[in-house]
Amino acid sequence: MALHIGDRMPEFSALNEKGERVYSKELSSMPCIIFFYPKDDTYLCTKEACSFRDANEEFLKAGIQVIGISADSVEEHAQFAKKHMLKYSLLSDTENDIRTIFGVPKGLFGLLPGRVTYCFDAQGKVLLIINSSFSAEKHVQDALKVYS
Repeated sequence: MALHIGDRMPEFSALNEKGERVYSKELSSMPCIIFFYPKDDTYLCTKEACSFRDANEEFLKAGIQVIGISADSVEEHAQFAKKHMLKYSLLSDTENDIRTIFGVPKGLFGLLPGRVTYCFDAQGKVLLIINSSFSAEKHVQDALKVYS
């Protein structure tokens, strides 16, 4: 079942790129952006991740935490984060359990995992859902607007 605006953040936990367990309960007590992307080190995913990296200081100043999620392993996330100097957590969802809980639709004619960003308020409620498989920067631009 897909999340909608006004829904609460579902409960989940996953390992980040450092091998630390992150719990949704911790995230739902502050404004938070969770973006799902198909694969580390692919063209559009790298563009999106670096766009969030470039805007991360602005998000942090506003008290907003950014989290990226894909099916890549903890090790792959660690390499991707180091290579592109990402300063936010990347969660490993190797079985696509979190993607399923959120109801992230498939992208590119159902062939690839979808690229969807969820913006949450400080109570863990969805403020905005951005679903755009081919416009990596749109996710960051729209997220910045919703919090300004």
